Amino acid sequence: MTIGLYTLTSPLHDQQALDAASAQFLAEIERELAAQDKICTLILKGPDFSDFGAEDLSVVYVRTGGTEGLFKEVFGQVSRTPDGRIRPVRLLTSGKSNSLAASMEILSFLRLNDCPGEIIHGSSRYIARRLKLLCEVEAARKRLDGTRLGVIGQPSDWLIASRADRAQVQEKLGIELVDIPIEELIEEIKKRSYPQNGPVEALLQQADRMPEKVRAYREGALHIYGGLKRIIEKYGLGGLTLRCFDLLGTVGNTGCLALAMLNAEGIPSGCEGDIPALLTMTVAQTLVGVSGFQANPSRIDPESGEVLFAHCTVPFDMLRSHTYDTHFESGIGVAIHGELPEGKVTVFKLSGDLSRACIIDAELLRNQYEGDLCRTQIVLQIGGAADYFLKNPIGNHHVILPGHRTPLLEAFFAGLA
Repeated sequence: MTIGLYTLTSPLHDQQALDAASAQFLAEIERELAAQDKICTLILKGPDFSDFGAEDLSVVYVRTGGTEGLFKEVFGQVSRTPDGRIRPVRLLTSGKSNSLAASMEILSFLRLNDCPGEIIHGSSRYIARRLKLLCEVEAARKRLDGTRLGVIGQPSDWLIASRADRAQVQEKLGIELVDIPIEELIEEIKKRSYPQNGPVEALLQQADRMPEKVRAYREGALHIYGGLKRIIEKYGLGGLTLRCFDLLGTVGNTGCLALAMLNAEGIPSGCEGDIPALLTMTVAQTLVGVSGFQANPSRIDPESGEVLFAHCTVPFDMLRSHTYDTHFESGIGVAIHGELPEGKVTVFKLSGDLSRACIIDAELLRNQYEGDLCRTQIVLQIGGAADYFLKNPIGNHHVILPGHRTPLLEAFFAGLA
């Protein structure tokens, strides 16, 4: 990966001494970068900002104080992509020649102009680690750009706080939300066909693991999977959310199985038409490369810090084992009772206008199964974060990711806010 350092330097400083100090500063960073798992190459650019953004990561290198006016002149070039969308501005400073003071003034200017940004400052080891992390963030941002996500049916009626600001989603993530009538999916389901691929073959081989009451719905659940696969191909979708409860009365089945299969194939697929949850799952899949479990917080103990999350579908690739049951609320269809590995997880949720994020490192303590809840049930230890859920949550559904992902997710969100 290449990191372009676009320099801002005041002519008032001793250029020869400044060049020597700068060379030493950058050499130390390069040595630290070379020690990282991924090798990132620094490219020192001149004062010309015309190709800013061409590298995997482009950074404004504030070498001295007195450069605030110079930054203001190039602000439009560094804060906007060629197609006019806002991008975060990263300011690298050595801490010498009043560079940090200038960077603080520049960052304040960015905030006044509603542009996200940050100052990269500290030891060479910290700076190298931060640059590497931001390279991963920028790579994910570029992969997201141009993604089309399907909204099949409108969000469920009870999601009164879970809407999306489509302009912000397009502006900040480069994602297009595509509205698809639920009737179109129903027509596809009526074709009663599905691909004979590996996931389907694996499912059919598990017939003996399905209770008889569930087995009766298997073919219909696969017809839903087939219909969704055809819609994904037709619209060029990178993910979808489905107003799944509408299928109960129209086709007498649920989307739980289909969504579990699609997620395991790397296609983020959410329930109930919840667009913020889908955006969260899509960002996680693109940034971290893992599926996410969209679930309801069903029970919270604010004293112990334990939270029970549950839902009737869960990506198959997240599970160590699973069985099948009917959908909790309706008693029909093919739902998944899955067990996830205990250990480190992250609770993640983006708001629909991308102004807020919930990012909590947690521990998955145990799996459980109670008959009066959605079928996959996990208990997490979230420590002192219970207040978030009880006083200031971002809607209902949250997404559980394997592993602790806080630094990467926070770095990504910092580029949106």
